[in-house]
Amino acid sequence: MNYHFDFSFLHEYWRDLLYGVWLTIRMTLIATLPGFVLGIVLAVGRLHGSAAVSRAIRAYVEVIRNTPLVLQVFWIFFGLAAIRLHVPAFGAAIVALVVNVSAYTAEIMRAGLEAVPHGQIEAASCLAMSRRQVLWHVEIPQAIEKMYPALVSQFILMLLATSIMSQISAEELTGVADLIQSITFRGFEAYVVIAVAYLALASALRWLLLAAGGALFPRLRMTGARGARS
Repeated sequence: MNYHFDFSFLHEYWRDLLYGVWLTIRMTLIATLPGFVLGIVLAVGRLHGSAAVSRAIRAYVEVIRNTPLVLQVFWIFFGLAAIRLHVPAFGAAIVALVVNVSAYTAEIMRAGLEAVPHGQIEAASCLAMSRRQVLWHVEIPQAIEKMYPALVSQFILMLLATSIMSQISAEELTGVADLIQSITFRGFEAYVVIAVAYLALASALRWLLLAAGGALFPRLRMTGARGARS
């Protein structure tokens, strides 16, 4: 055991590392909003759509949630190429992340929508609000507020899931680490640096999302304050 740790490669590859960080952040930011919106649409469709729509959405959610993300990426990147539909690696990564996170968001939002007290829905209907207005102004805001911590955790998991995209040559952080270790043969050091980078990114994203949640939902801020005091 005469292994000597050597992180001297950092000064040579810091531009590659920064590019990997930037690509990881871009993937996360671009995929988050479409995945969130699609998840809400799926949750609403499953609860309030026709029987056929509800069954189709349920099948979609079950397939996505019970197959590996890396396999979904391969379907999009290599599968479409087999039928002469060539998708760039970055585009395939975004589509796969949106598809994946939408299925999990759909289940989270479905639970939130089912948790909205029925009495509030009846009260809104008594005020002559249309079904769409009740959904938009009563059900969805409360569902998001109730499930916001779970949504934050899901988006953090999506950030970490970008590491899989190196499998299709999208050179995010893990892809950069693979490149560095293949050149320097310093795999342990390279992956330690990448692990620290992921930890920093995940912590920063969690802080930003929770801060945004505290600004949007005052009750969440008060709950967090009570939890901190206890």
